[in-house]
Amino acid sequence: MTEMPSDFDRSLARLDVAEWKRRLINIGRSSGGYRDLGFRHFAILIDRGPQLIVTFETVQGIRSLTEDATPLGFDLVQSQGWSHLCFISDGDTWFRDPAVHQYLDRLADHAFFDQYETVLFYGAGPCGYAAAASSVVAPGAIVVAVQPQATLDPGMAEWDPRFAEMRKTDFTSRYGYAPDMLDAAERAFVLYDPRQEYDAMHAALFARSNVTRLRLPYLGAALQTQLMEMRILTPMLEMAGKRQLSPQTFYPLYRARRDNPSYLRALMGRLDADDRPFLNALLCRNVVGRMNAPRFRRRLDTLEQQAEAGDFTMPSSAA
Repeated sequence: MTEMPSDFDRSLARLDVAEWKRRLINIGRSSGGYRDLGFRHFAILIDRGPQLIVTFETVQGIRSLTEDATPLGFDLVQSQGWSHLCFISDGDTWFRDPAVHQYLDRLADHAFFDQYETVLFYGAGPCGYAAAASSVVAPGAIVVAVQPQATLDPGMAEWDPRFAEMRKTDFTSRYGYAPDMLDAAERAFVLYDPRQEYDAMHAALFARSNVTRLRLPYLGAALQTQLMEMRILTPMLEMAGKRQLSPQTFYPLYRARRDNPSYLRALMGRLDADDRPFLNALLCRNVVGRMNAPRFRRRLDTLEQQAEAGDFTMPSSAA
C-alpha cells in the first residue's frame, strides 16, 4: 500500500477549479492512480487498506459540501485507513458515458475489486444511481444509495418530470437499470424520504430481497446534505463497510435529527399543514426547551394564544 502524499493533508478549499482538479490528480497519481474518463469524468484511487469505498461524486458537490473541498471518502481514508476509488463528474451526468463503462469493464476484467476484503459503493441522487448501477462489477459489494433514481428511461419513468434534459440519454444499455445491477450485491441500502413523491417511487423500484429501504420522513429533498449536517453520513458508511449497517443500527444514529434545525422546521411545517396544533405545541415546547430556537418560540407563543382563544386545548407542561 502506498504512502499518502503531503497534498492529502491540505485543504483544497478556495482553489479555482483548475488548481483544485490538479491537486486531486496529484493525490491520485501519488497514492494509487488517476484515470481521465473523457470530457466530463475522471477517477482517482487512494490505495491503502483492505476496505475499499467507491464513491460517485460531482465537482460541484465536492467543492460545496465539504469544508476542505475533498471527496466524501477522504474522511474514511484518514480515520479508518480505507482505500478509496472516487469517480467524479462535471455536473449531473448519471455517469452515463461509454468511457466510464469501459473503465468499469477494465477494473472487472483485471479482478481489481478482488484484492479488497470489503467493497462499498456510495452515491446520492444521480450519483446514487451510478453507485447502484456500477456495483455489478464487484459481486458481493455493499451499496449505500441516497435518493437514487432507478432509471430515467422515459419508457420506465415517464411519471418523473424532473431531469428533462436527460430524456435523450440512453438508460437501457449496459449498466442501465440500477435495480437489476444490484442483484450481485451482498446487501444494498436505499435511503429516501417517503414524502418526496418521485424519490419514493424510484425507491419502490429497488425492491429486492437484498435491498433494505431506509425511510427518512420529513428530511426533504437534500438528504445527503442533511445527513452531513447531522454528522451521521460518515459513521453510517463506516458501519456499512464493516457489514454492521441495518435498520437496528441506523435508526439510533438517525436520532440526531432531533437536533437538526432543517428537519425540525420541516416537521413543524407539516404539522401546520395538517392542522395539528396540539402536536405542534408539543414539538415547539420540546425544541425551545432544548435549544435556542426563536422560530419555534414564536410559533409556540402563537399556539398558546390560539389555545387561550379556545381554538384547541394546549398540552400540559408534563406532556
